[in-house]
This record gives sequence, C-alpha cells and structure tokens, in this order.
Amino acid sequence: MGPRTNTAAATGTWRLGDLTVNRVGFGAMRLTGTAPFDRGVPRDRARSIDVLRRAIELGVNHIDTAAFYFSATRSANELINRALAPYPEDLVITTKVWPGRDPSGAWWWATPAQLRGQVEENLRQLGRDHLDVVNLRVPPSRRAGSIGEHFGALAELRDAGLIRHLGISNVTSEQLAEALAIAPVVCVQNPYGIGELSEDRALLRLCGELGLAFVAFFSIAGSGREAGPAVGDSETVRAVARAHGVSVAQVRLAWTVQQGPHVLAIPGTGDPDHLAQNVAAGTLRLSEEEMARLTSLRPAAHSSPPPAEIRSTGHRLD
Repeated sequence: MGPRTNTAAATGTWRLGDLTVNRVGFGAMRLTGTAPFDRGVPRDRARSIDVLRRAIELGVNHIDTAAFYFSATRSANELINRALAPYPEDLVITTKVWPGRDPSGAWWWATPAQLRGQVEENLRQLGRDHLDVVNLRVPPSRRAGSIGEHFGALAELRDAGLIRHLGISNVTSEQLAEALAIAPVVCVQNPYGIGELSEDRALLRLCGELGLAFVAFFSIAGSGREAGPAVGDSETVRAVARAHGVSVAQVRLAWTVQQGPHVLAIPGTGDPDHLAQNVAAGTLRLSEEEMARLTSLRPAAHSSPPPAEIRSTGHRLD
C-alpha cells in the first residue's frame, strides 16, 4: 500500500466507544460481485483487494462487513483479511450477526445460542482474536418486537472478550432503549438518506442526544437498496449536483453526513474511482437552502427487486 493521504479525515471523526473513526467509512457488501450476495457476477479478486488498500490510503479507518457477504467465489471478510492483514492499528472493523447464510447461500436467522457461532465465524474469516464492533442486525419481522434475548447473548460474548463494543442495526427507538438497559451501545446502524421518514429522523436525533454514532447505510442507493441507486433521481437532487459539479451520489452522501456530527456513512463500491468520489463527498458542503430543499423531498417507494433472501425464505435483510 502507498502512503496515506487521509482524505477521509477531512470530514471529521466520531467515537465508537473508545475507538475513533473518520465519519466516512467503507461498506464491504459490494466487494464480492457486481450485485450483492449470489446475484450479479464475481468481481475481479485483485481489483477488490486494490479497492480495500486504496480505501486505507485515502484515510478510511472504519470498514463494515459481515460473514454473510459472500458470492459463489468471493467472501468479503476473506478479501479484507487478504488485503489488509496485518491490520493498521487504527482500523476499526464492524460486523453484523443474527442473519446468516449456509454454504449454499440459503438464508437463516440465528437463535440467541447460535450467535456465538456467527461471531466465531467472523473471527476466523478476519483472522482476529476479537471483533471491534458487532451489530445485532434485527430482522424486519422483529421491528416491533423485543430484541432483548439476542442482545443479551451478545453482551455475554462481549463480557467473554470476543467482542469489544456492541451496536444495533435496523432498529426502532424502542429497541434502542431496550438494548441500552442491557449493555452499552456505541452505534445504531440504519438505512438513511434523502427522503427518509420522520420516524427515522427522530431516531437519528435521539442518537445525537445520547452521544451515539448513527451509522447510515443505503445513503447513495436510496430506494434502490441492495440493487443500487434507483433510476430517476429527482430534479432537485440533480440540480444541486450540477451546481457543485459533482455526482448525484456525492450529493446524497454529503446530505447524509451533514445531518449531524455523530452521523457516519459507510458507502460501498468495487470501483476505485467511485471509492475516491465517495470519500471526497464528505468534504462537500451544501448550503442551508440546499439542505432544506433536499430534506423536503418526499420518501420514495422502495423499487429494488426482491433480493435472494426474500425469494427463498420470505424474509429480507434490510
């Protein structure tokens, strides 16, 4: 790897417990193929490794991954291990458990007792003795239910030394309160971008009041979700992009990180040019008038095709 340029640091930093990260990180979901999981075609292995190393050179020190990020011939965790181990001292790797995939790619959801196996799988693939941050990724079917039993199981694994810090993902404000009553939470990782609902904004504000990181994903994809950016961005977004001479994706990321100093973004890509643009988007400053115009946009219906886990199990990950 070449010398660091630390472009990512220009956006500022936030703390995940006692770990300091730059606010624009990197999501590993799209490293394995042209579409997540078992869709699309595998990416060139060397190119994915180069993207990871380039991210570090640009100052990225927060990578989000999961053991279930794999395609027929690529595993995101193993790519991260191959590209970056021995890991930089300041690199924070976060992962997610509760969803899982068997070797054939079929989806399943872990019981509390099975979470240890999922944590250990991430440890093996990443070649680590402990995980920096583990997010409990809540299934949509449980968005209105209790997460206490699963989060309590993760808290026990933290006490055992397998996990340093805990987070929660795809959750409500009520579930955040339930988790905080069990063990410390360092981050909430939820989908967030232009056009989000008022209840999502309320949770983002709550995290700021509590001093917790709000880690936004799908900030670029928006309603496209796993399938990528939805076709037909509004003229408002395109006009702001033209005014700054940047891409629509960069406007979406800039709007997201300007929601508050505690807001982090983890855009993912397998393209080195897009990587550089994503990191640079953190330094784009939108005016108050532009922010207001973008914030006023109405939520769009999710337009992505059903991902594999819906087709096979009736559940979806996000």
